[in-house]
Amino acid sequence: MSKYLISFPSPATKFPESDLEAVAHAAHEVLREAKAAGGWIFGGGIDESIAAVMVESDGTLREGTYRQTAHIEGGYAVLELASYEQAVAWAAKFAAACRCAQEVRVFQDDPEN
Repeated sequence: MSKYLISFPSPATKFPESDLEAVAHAAHEVLREAKAAGGWIFGGGIDESIAAVMVESDGTLREGTYRQTAHIEGGYAVLELASYEQAVAWAAKFAAACRCAQEVRVFQDDPEN
């Protein structure tokens, strides 16, 4: 079994604000389906109202992010599945519910995780 990240950035969503409740409901339906199937690990949306910070190796806190991750936002789901094909199928369900394409990434296997 591998873990998969299924995600989308906030700007990818292209629906009227009035549809937000329906989109959220549809996404939660897919989430509940993934839970019932036993593949759901974790998911959620990034709270874009709270700025990211950096924590240095000595514990020092500073404002900002890595340049290449300065615009991480949107929705994320982590599922544990038997195959890449299953991850693509779940991504298709989330894409339909969220009304935008979903990115699929595979976590490296780690026996301690």
